[in-house]
Amino acid sequence: MLISQSFHPSKVLPIVAFRLDPWSSEMIREYDKLFKYFGIKPFKDVLPELRKVAEPHHLMRRGIIFGHRDFEKVIDALKTGKKFAILTGLMPSGRMHFGHKMVIDQVIYYQGLGAEIFIAIADIEAYAVRKISRKNVINYAVNEYVANYLALGLKRERLHVYFQSNYAKEYYRLLQMFSRKVTMAELRDIYGEDVGPGKIMSVLTQMADILHPQLKHFGGFDVVLVPVGPDQDPHLRLSRDVADRYASELGLKRPASTYHRFMTGLMGGKMSSSKPESYIALTDDPDVAVAKLMKALTGGRPTAAEQRRLGGEPEKCPVYEMLSYHLITDDRELEKVYTRCKSGEMLCGQCKREAAERLRKFLEEHQRRLEKARNIVDKVVDIPDF
Repeated sequence: MLISQSFHPSKVLPIVAFRLDPWSSEMIREYDKLFKYFGIKPFKDVLPELRKVAEPHHLMRRGIIFGHRDFEKVIDALKTGKKFAILTGLMPSGRMHFGHKMVIDQVIYYQGLGAEIFIAIADIEAYAVRKISRKNVINYAVNEYVANYLALGLKRERLHVYFQSNYAKEYYRLLQMFSRKVTMAELRDIYGEDVGPGKIMSVLTQMADILHPQLKHFGGFDVVLVPVGPDQDPHLRLSRDVADRYASELGLKRPASTYHRFMTGLMGGKMSSSKPESYIALTDDPDVAVAKLMKALTGGRPTAAEQRRLGGEPEKCPVYEMLSYHLITDDRELEKVYTRCKSGEMLCGQCKREAAERLRKFLEEHQRRLEKARNIVDKVVDIPDF
């Protein structure tokens, strides 16, 4: 199928030149290096087995979810009816945009397959590392993220949403215990030399997030899957090592993980909450959102004549990404868009207009649901009082 992603080995750099940094604003482009250096496996290899028990999500079918660690555990759980959990987190540092939507789309998919859902609100990291006020952190978390999650279709059954600063005592006990078996040398090796108290707390807290669903106090889930972007893999690697160190004492097991591609910003580069021109927020007025989309860069040629002769390059186009990631779930329908672009039959202006219609319809329907969702947010999460 034309819309599938494939991986081709390329000239590689020394490993010291390729560090994953969960606090970086850099765009990861060379995904193949993750297979070589960090032991992540291609997700396409597990698709045949997944199809035997469940229809893969469109992000999986299209190679947008491109890698995994131990996803076989999830497939086995689905085959045997064994309970499993999904752990994800949100960084309340700005407005929720379509780049963030990828994660919750996956969570909703797994919830539909029977998974227990744990969602950590990284308010401590936002306050200590991102330097955002507590008032704004809490407001973003509740009104931008959790409300949008519910409007997108997240169900309240089998759902646990919590602030890192406002959770259960067993969670904090686990966090404190982890400090015994993690060294500063190890943290510097994984995260770089700039590891201050705020980042240390963030790392220990995220390990507690990832591993706590395994404790009997939270359900005792042997299989825990964490869907993330590749920049978050340092937390997964350390959590897997720490699970090994506490296997006999606490019965912890290595978490599984999947990795999805980042969306390209509307003007190129990384989509970032700090650059409003780079993203479309789920709360943007539809007229504003459409205007942003119409100004976006494309994979088109310099002239219409060249595009008709050479065809477009949808694999380089943020507008096509928006369609592929979010606005078209039918593979055959998306393949038609790809073919029309690639053949030169469709020019960028027409593609943008068609995408804009889909975007407007999506936002209008979503924002109607959002108004209702905001009325029940306080029933889903215990909001800190400071």
